[in-house]
Amino acid sequence: MNMQNLDDPDLEPRSVVDDVVAQMRALISERGLTVGDQLPTEKELCEAFGASRNTVREAMRILKAYGVVKVRQKVGATIVDNRMSSALEMFSFNVMDISRETFSDIQGFRCLLEVSSVEEIFDSITEADITELRSINAKLRGTEDIETAAEQDFLFHTRLIRVLRNKAILDVYGLMKPVILKIIQNGKTRRTFENETFHEHEAVIDAIVARDRIAYQYRMKTHLEAGYAHFKETGPFAVSPE
Repeated sequence: MNMQNLDDPDLEPRSVVDDVVAQMRALISERGLTVGDQLPTEKELCEAFGASRNTVREAMRILKAYGVVKVRQKVGATIVDNRMSSALEMFSFNVMDISRETFSDIQGFRCLLEVSSVEEIFDSITEADITELRSINAKLRGTEDIETAAEQDFLFHTRLIRVLRNKAILDVYGLMKPVILKIIQNGKTRRTFENETFHEHEAVIDAIVARDRIAYQYRMKTHLEAGYAHFKETGPFAVSPE
């Protein structure tokens, strides 16, 4: 019998497959298995967990989707670490429909990170960083299409985040790239990037150069929130024509 919190009405009961997935993860941890190690055979797993062959195969399929194991015929399951690439694939697949709530959540996260990190950014940024930020931003004025402009806009923010020298944060930004690009493009034209985004970026850079924390936070927050004015709640994101 699964041990569930019966006092929580929103907690759905865990399936048999979920149980086996949890047991497999526990087995990997308890045996200290690492990348390249083999999992027990399908038959051994069935016997160990008291589960059917179909249940074990479905659990293995889930672990494979998570990027934890690789399954090959006649070889069996091998421990791998493709979790980031698998997460990127799943995240990219699920960005077709983005509601205003999701839009707000993503922009709120970006605002929390890019605005609230002002002290760390000011402490770490160098003249070379500033020069590169201006160079990246300048290319917004010569883009030929909205997709390229959005990529350049994203590159500007990613380059700014690199100043924090935090790989985990960069990985999260990489994971979020598909949805951020959709948000950046939504309701805008190429001229929007040339006439608005470019100048907003320049104002952010000028605040950094002046080491004006209040101006930086105000300008970055205003810039990130500007997307709300362009947002079109039409289900899947639609790019406005030139």
